[in-house]
Amino acid sequence: MLDELFELSRHLIRLRHRPYLRYFLRETVLKARCSIVAGARGVGKTTAMIQHLVGYDPEWPSSTRVLYLPADHFALAGTPLYEIGRDFCAHGGKLLCIDEIHKYPAWSRDLKSMTDTFPDLRIVASGSSMMQIRKGTHDLSRRAIVYRMNGMSFREYIELRLKTELRVRTLEDLLESHEATAPAIVDHLAERGEKVLALFRDYLECGFYPYAFEVADRGLYRIALEQNAHTAVESDLPAVHPGLSGGSIARIKALLSVIAASVPFTPDLAKLRRLLDINDDRTLKTYLSYLDDADLIMTVGRRTAGLKVLEKPGKIYLGDPNLAYALHPASRPEIGNIRETFFARTVSNVHPLRLAGEVDFAVGQDLFFEVGGRNKTARQLKAITRGFLALDDIETGAGIRIPLWLFGFLY
Repeated sequence: MLDELFELSRHLIRLRHRPYLRYFLRETVLKARCSIVAGARGVGKTTAMIQHLVGYDPEWPSSTRVLYLPADHFALAGTPLYEIGRDFCAHGGKLLCIDEIHKYPAWSRDLKSMTDTFPDLRIVASGSSMMQIRKGTHDLSRRAIVYRMNGMSFREYIELRLKTELRVRTLEDLLESHEATAPAIVDHLAERGEKVLALFRDYLECGFYPYAFEVADRGLYRIALEQNAHTAVESDLPAVHPGLSGGSIARIKALLSVIAASVPFTPDLAKLRRLLDINDDRTLKTYLSYLDDADLIMTVGRRTAGLKVLEKPGKIYLGDPNLAYALHPASRPEIGNIRETFFARTVSNVHPLRLAGEVDFAVGQDLFFEVGGRNKTARQLKAITRGFLALDDIETGAGIRIPLWLFGFLY
């Protein structure tokens, strides 16, 4: 059987390998004996894992040291992952990459057993952003390191689209040097016949997920995003939380539809419970936390982004701007919602983000941001020492007025 699995592995690597190296792999070294790459559907986990494998062993087309397998492939049906790992090690295997690990019922047990039994084997697994390594059948928290992978940044989108290279900026660098940084990037793009605002508009609609470059039609891309959202709820969620009933799944889907039509909003839990026929606040908050874990929604609270099960979210957005377009009933979400969704998703990927009273967002204790269009004023920032305007529809800024698109260079 192992020969057949090597053949399958090499075939799938040839099909799925891509040359562009995402920031995730440039900054993340998967050297732990057991690494788990978690993230939403379509953000590029499979590609990153295959790139890691190819970099680990350039002789992969004939090597028996590396093996890539999708956990839900029919060729693995009926064969425990532990047995595959055992046979792989017996033939000199060093790196085992397992895709969609959450689809395998006993994933935590077999990963733990392989890690404990085969000291020379390194395992890299990818899985849903909903995976919880402490809540599987076996606690992997002391054996596995979980790395979070996000969708493409605006910077990465430009690099991939224009075949160019652009530097990542820290938040402090961006705030202090944007008057020099933004014009340099605008000029760099102009030399290639591109306008930054046009590229940014395209990114907001169809640039967060790498497979946008493989779907020629924007309408088909939105359909694919909608289908991915349904699959995350109908397939990935039950795989991670097998105790969920069909009725619960139906209510979670209905909850996502309500949110898609209403974002951004401060939820009225009692009204939502009545609308969706949910018995209590705890159940509703649990459903919201499931959607948040799946990156289908993004909750921002008074403390930080993200939702603990017992907390009421301060504000709810869809998971990213592309989803906001795909899931909106008319595919025309309000532009203010898109701007805030972009800012919240991008900044929260690298810094804890929270709501801040009359101001839109805060980072840490002393950085405050208002998000809006070019005509937005600094009225709400008058009493704040370090307050900034993140503004759409401007190529370059001055002082506290910073182009919104430039925050897409944080990773």
